[in-house]
Amino acid sequence: MLYKDIKAKSVEELQTLVVDLKAELWTLRFKNATGSLDQTHKINEIRKDIAKILTALNEKGAN
Repeated sequence: MLYKDIKAKSVEELQTLVVDLKAELWTLRFKNATGSLDQTHKINEIRKDIAKILTALNEKGAN
């Protein structure tokens, strides 16, 4: 996910997106622990996306 796309979204959209990504990250971690995850790089991608979104929220002052 590109940072410019993230910055264009509203605070409510970003907060919803963070919740969705955290749920997806939990699911991927569970699959990785059980050995059924083929694309392990997805975990790092989602972690970075969450960090980008939280940075954008911080810039917008929506703690």
